[in-house]
Order: sequence, then C-alpha cells, then structure tokens
Amino acid sequence: MENIHINFVAIIIAVVANFIFGFIWYTPLFGKVWAKENGFNMDQKPPTSALVKGMVIMIIGNFLTAWVLSHNMAAWGIVAAGGNMQMTPMAQATSAAMFTWIGFFLPIDLNTVAWEMKSWKLFFINTSYHLLALLLVAFILAYMPA
Repeated sequence: MENIHINFVAIIIAVVANFIFGFIWYTPLFGKVWAKENGFNMDQKPPTSALVKGMVIMIIGNFLTAWVLSHNMAAWGIVAAGGNMQMTPMAQATSAAMFTWIGFFLPIDLNTVAWEMKSWKLFFINTSYHLLALLLVAFILAYMPA
C-alpha cells in the first residue's frame, strides 16, 4: 500500500491564496450585492472582534479545505497510477475541484434556496465562489506536489 504524501507548503500557499480570493470576491466584486441579499445593513460596521473572529474561522475552513482536498487528490493519484492511468496536473486539479463541488458544495448551496429561502442571486454568488475557490486550491496543490 502506498503512502499519501502531503505538501504542507502548498497547503499554506493555498490557504493564503483562498483567503485573498475570498476577500476580493466578497468585498469589491460582490460584497454589496451579497450583503443586500443576506439582509445586512451596509451602514452599520460590525465590531472589530466580529471581523477578526470571521477571519480566523475562514482561515481554519480554508486550511481544512486545502488539507482534505490534498488528501483526496493524492488518493485518486494512487488509484489512477494503480490502473496505469496518468493524469496531468490540470486534469487532476479540475477533476478534484469539480467532483468536490458537485458532490459536496452544490447540494448544500441548493439547500439554501430550498430551505433557507435565500435568493438565486445569492446562490450563484456563493456557489460560483465555492467552485472557483476549489479550482484555485486544487491547481496550487496539483502544481506543487509533495
């Protein structure tokens, strides 16, 4: 049985890149629309402690995403190699991101429309972010193997 090797430098780079991407996505690109769709008052600035808490939780979530995706990509690489199949880093990253998004993120995002009565606009903002963030992380991990 083969061992899974994880590149923690790639994970840290992916965490930072995902954090920056999330900031750009939810601040200058879609921040106002996202806040409006969530019913947030843009005239009221949240306390600094709430912002710091949110950033810490986001970093933890970004780490978990990169760490688990790294394991998944390594495991699928072993399975593909066992079947004498070679995947390019691009194919590996794209497959990992797409299947993770389709199987885990998209259903949860759809549930926010079905059960939390969130708008389709908010759904598309969030689910697009999830897909693009997964692609970003997967490409970093694929091109910086262990």
